[in-house]
Amino acid sequence: MFRGEFILFALTLLGVALFHRQTMFIALGGLFSVLCFKWITLSEFSLLHHLLGEWRVLVNLLGLLFGFALLSKIFEESHLPKKLPHYLPAGVLGAFVLLVMIFIISSFLDNIAAAMIGGTIAFVVFRKKVHLGYLAAIIAASNAGGAGSVVGDTTTTLMWIDGVDPLDVLHAFVASGSALFIFGIIASYQQHKFHPIAKDSLTHAKVDLGKISIVVMILAFTIITNWAFDFPALGVWGAIILGSLYRKIPWYELKNAWQGTVFLMSLVLCASLMPVETLPPASALSTFILGFISAVFDNIPLTKLCLVQGGYDWGVLAYAVGFGGSMIWFGSSAGVALSNMFPEAKNTVAYIKASWHITVSYIIGFAVLMLTLGWNPHTPHKVNLLEKRSGPTTR
Repeated sequence: MFRGEFILFALTLLGVALFHRQTMFIALGGLFSVLCFKWITLSEFSLLHHLLGEWRVLVNLLGLLFGFALLSKIFEESHLPKKLPHYLPAGVLGAFVLLVMIFIISSFLDNIAAAMIGGTIAFVVFRKKVHLGYLAAIIAASNAGGAGSVVGDTTTTLMWIDGVDPLDVLHAFVASGSALFIFGIIASYQQHKFHPIAKDSLTHAKVDLGKISIVVMILAFTIITNWAFDFPALGVWGAIILGSLYRKIPWYELKNAWQGTVFLMSLVLCASLMPVETLPPASALSTFILGFISAVFDNIPLTKLCLVQGGYDWGVLAYAVGFGGSMIWFGSSAGVALSNMFPEAKNTVAYIKASWHITVSYIIGFAVLMLTLGWNPHTPHKVNLLEKRSGPTTR
């Protein structure tokens, strides 16, 4: 039987799903209510003791969320996104290639940034006439591209800083790539019929190679410091500070990112307080269902719950919670961000009706992954992480 913490957590996620303008306050209220429940029902509960056990994950997540916000802005200011439309072919193929571009960008850049870049390009090349089904495909492509990369999505980044090996999520690309092929073709035909690419609307811009070098340096330092010190946020900020010596850093972007960061940090901490011993055991079926749950509830706390529980095939989970959120516009942070640019996406009924191919491709992508690689739950990564920090233990 689920304990009271789960009821309070579910109500918090429901509030986030229903009231998108007040997500930070809802998340903070949910965290406070769970803490109060713990203090009232468990006399031995200590928040300080809990934070001491979670500090590495929380500090890394805080550093990466703020750092990746700057990374996205630096990439945007490099003007490379403005050059990408020049490489699009005409017709249906051009619409499909744009989705592939978004998929690739999201594999090394945050999925929110990839969705916003794709939305901006679509706004230009389709002369502001973007089909709702294609908008959903942009969101899906950004989520699909980040599913197999620990630097491409907050969910996989959370897995990484919690101790999951980056190679253990890589096979999510088998499912997300299959899904991209399906929804990408259908959505491209939807868009071409609605309004084809207008190549004469493209703009010219000079790429700032200095800012591109900062983007590359941030990604490289993140990987190096995670391998060497188990602290990827250190690499992000080291690269940003080094890059500030020869390029102006858009520090003002931190002001735009703080509410979203507090929101996610609150949900992650709230999820870490759940009594996961009462959850159903990890399985292929439960992971498949999590994909649909992720379309309604935020995927970050769902991922944190699974990390605490353990016993998952991390690549399958990354695909389910990452791509599954694409089925409804508020199911992922990329969808919420893009809906601010295209308000028509906030019509949930119209979104689901126009983006039916996203749900179909999720199911087929999951089936492809199961039929090719199957369900292979990983050994508890917490044990592996402990051995990495202190050396192998003798038994």
